Amino acid sequence: MEKRIKLSILIIFVMTFLTGCIPGDESYTMINPAGFLSGLWHGWIAPISLIYSIIDRSKGIYEVINTGFWYDFGFYIAIISGFGGISLSRKKKTRRYRNKR
Repeated sequence: MEKRIKLSILIIFVMTFLTGCIPGDESYTMINPAGFLSGLWHGWIAPISLIYSIIDRSKGIYEVINTGFWYDFGFYIAIISGFGGISLSRKKKTRRYRNKR
């Protein structure tokens, strides 16, 4: 039971930390737009941003004020590596068939 409480507190802390830097927080301007590294970060936290955007409609999962191609490239790379990496890290089960003779 104590493990569950610690894990719950850790999850709440991490989610609170990650929502502090979601897209649409008005930290980017036309003079200082979001770049490649911001795109990577926003791609990695996209699932959390999606959940948060349901609660707060003024937030989104994508930063509108960005550098264009490089932000999009970073965002796309993070989405693919984040979600695709999950399926690549799974262990493949090997099936052993016995020959019945």
